[in-house]
Order: sequence, then C-alpha cells, then structure tokens
Amino acid sequence: MQIAMVGLGRMGLNMAKRMVRGGHEVIAFNRSPAPIAEAVEDGAIGAASLEDVVSKLSAPRHVWLMLPAGDITEKHIEQLIGLLSPGDTIIDGGNSNYKDTVRRAEMLKPHNLNYVDVGTSGGIWGITEGYSMMVGGEEAAVEELRPVLSTLAPGANEGWGRMGPSGSGHFVKMVHNGIEYGMMQAYAEGFEIMRAKKEFDLDLHQIAEVWRTGSVVRSWLLDLTANALAEDQSLSDLRGWVADSGEGRWTVAEAIDLDVPAPVITLSLMMRFVSRQDESYGAKLLAAMRNQFGGHAVKKVE
Repeated sequence: MQIAMVGLGRMGLNMAKRMVRGGHEVIAFNRSPAPIAEAVEDGAIGAASLEDVVSKLSAPRHVWLMLPAGDITEKHIEQLIGLLSPGDTIIDGGNSNYKDTVRRAEMLKPHNLNYVDVGTSGGIWGITEGYSMMVGGEEAAVEELRPVLSTLAPGANEGWGRMGPSGSGHFVKMVHNGIEYGMMQAYAEGFEIMRAKKEFDLDLHQIAEVWRTGSVVRSWLLDLTANALAEDQSLSDLRGWVADSGEGRWTVAEAIDLDVPAPVITLSLMMRFVSRQDESYGAKLLAAMRNQFGGHAVKKVE
C-alpha cells in the first residue's frame, strides 16, 4: 500500500526502510534532508514538505508520524488537518501520552479524519526483527493499515494487534515501558550483587549467556545485557546516568489515579532519578542522622 512516513529518526527511518522492503510505496519526509536521502537510496520517495507529502499521496491518504511526543507532534497534526481530506488517516507511532491521543482523536472527528495510535516497540533492532505494535483506533481505520502493520510486525499475524479505541494503543505502550523499567532495574541490581562478590570472581557475561537458555529469567533484555557484557564487563566507558522517556512517569501517575499499587515500577523510576545525582544530599543527611543517634562512622570529603 501507499503510506507516508514523517519523522526519520532512529526508528522512523528503519520503519520506512522495512516498509519499502516489504513492497510498499513510502513517501518519506524529515525536517533535515540527510535521512530523506538515505530513505530514497533504499527505495522511498522523498518529499520536501508536508504539502509535498500530501500531494504525492492518493486518497484515502495515510500519514504516519514518528515524532517526539508533545508540541512537535501536535503542530504536525494541526498542519495536516488543513492539508488532508475526509477519509484520510493520521497515524501517531511515537510515545504520545494517551490522554493527548484521546483528545486529538476527538479533535479530528469534525474534519472526518481518522486517527490511529500505534505504541511501537522494537528500537534499533526492529528493522530486522520486526516491531511490536499496540494499536488504538476505529476498527475500520486500523483494518486499512493491516498490510503495513503486517509488514512492520515480526509476522503477519503476530506481534501486533488492535487494543481498542483511540488512546488504547498508547496506553498499553505506556504500561509496557513501565514494566520495562522494573525488569531493567532487577537485572541491574542482580548483576551488581554478583559483581560485588569478589571472592568468586564471577564472569558476568558467562552468567548472562547461561541464563539466556532455559532460565525463567531469560528475555530479550537479557540478550542485550549479554551483548553489552561481552564488549566490556566493567562498563568502563559508561557513566551510570539513566534517562527516562516520560512513559515510566505516566505509568506511575496512572497507577496512583487508579489506586493500583505499583511499587516495583515506581521504585525503578526513582532509581533513574538517583542515577543522575553526582552527589546525593539525601544520602549525606542519612549518614549525618546515623552519626547523630548512634555515633556511626561517616566519610568526610577529602
């Protein structure tokens, strides 16, 4: 089928390439020209602007946005409203807040435009392994996208599905990322405990490889952990500074709103904040309190 990909970042460009290789006609647009040229080299059709994107598409048009959540996505949608025609579809494959998605779907209804949200997981490996896609939107609009979704997914009928109405795809992806935070934190803590057991001189890469087969804790995250440890077990080139995309925060906020206890996900988010502190005032105060009530030793700044 014919589709436009707007936003050719790390995932958007690879998704465009996978669609082209699957036999689809892809109109590719990005703010900077270099990714457009790369997509064209792979078989896509380049576009110079959103107006050019729309002019190159035949009705009913399908425009897939792979952009950062927030204002950038909002502005592109607002611009597309004035360019598209009734029956056309805007797909948001980024990590938008599901509440924004629900609002945008309502915003597009008076213009008779379809809005489909696709929570997309797969990262840089998706171009070869396929993407897991959690789709929200009207059934008919999602069904129109089946050829492209089947190409992007690991298999035609696996790795993707319609979750429910508009917003449900991004909601499920939000929770997916919250779970991911907890899993990553558990692996990080476990490997740090084993590294601290100096007298056993444990080979962490070997352990990761053993766990990858048959173990109940095997996962793709463990596969990636093994890859990282194979390169350098000490991780000497890395700082222990961990960002968060926002979806972990949204998951915790949603758990609070729904009165659902989520201690693991919440604590894993807090630990990412801890990773960004060069020096923790809270930790200093804890040491001072222990010294005050029990005379426990403290370490002074040299």
